[in-house]
Amino acid sequence: MITVVQRVGWARVSVDGDCIGAIERGLLLFVGVEHGDTDASADATAKKVAALRVFPDRTPMDLSVAQIGGGCLVVSQFTLAAELRHGNRPDFGAAAAPTIAEPLYLRVAEQLSTAGLRVATGRFGASMQVESCNDGPVTVVLTVRDGRVVGRPAPARPTN
Repeated sequence: MITVVQRVGWARVSVDGDCIGAIERGLLLFVGVEHGDTDASADATAKKVAALRVFPDRTPMDLSVAQIGGGCLVVSQFTLAAELRHGNRPDFGAAAAPTIAEPLYLRVAEQLSTAGLRVATGRFGASMQVESCNDGPVTVVLTVRDGRVVGRPAPARPTN
């Protein structure tokens, strides 16, 4: 599961010109579900997001979304599973089938709500327009595999 998390001053999602979900200050999550993702992946994603300290206090990244009384807007985005190594057209073969992806995306939102956060969502499978005011800007990528947060691969060191 790949989730792009943005710290926002506000965010909203619309379908056919109608706003279907909105938050004020908080986190905008774009959630991409891939083959092999499970309930454990969704639960670990929600747990990490709920505890993520990206709001300023004594330091620029000190408080969680709950500590600032913020909300979460959770939007499904299968395009995060795109493979770009070959050719110029994205390959979405790693994206989970809708019958698997929708319940897992909704589980992320439900787990955030269970953690006491105000949560709004997009509409799975719809063509959505997402508007936001990225605060900072702060944008982080969270990857979870088998219920565990996966670190980024270390960049190659120059060989001089």
